[in-house]
Amino acid sequence: MEKMGAAESDLENLFEQKKRVRNPLVPIGAFITAGVLTAGLISFRQGNSQLGQKLMRARVVVQGATVALMVGTAYYYGDKF
Repeated sequence: MEKMGAAESDLENLFEQKKRVRNPLVPIGAFITAGVLTAGLISFRQGNSQLGQKLMRARVVVQGATVALMVGTAYYYGDKF
């Protein structure tokens, strides 16, 4: 039973250390993605399909940049723990 407690404690310590490493740009990218998506959906609903299409393409770019930022951060901090 103590073995399980020690393993859980080590795992919790690892997650506590990893939680400290955060990239503030990732939530900003997520909010920008959501904003562009919302604006695009509103444009489609209002009948402005050209603007909606441009906003959907912009969403893909912003979303890709956010994912790349997440992967880059994970790669950069992955070896440090």
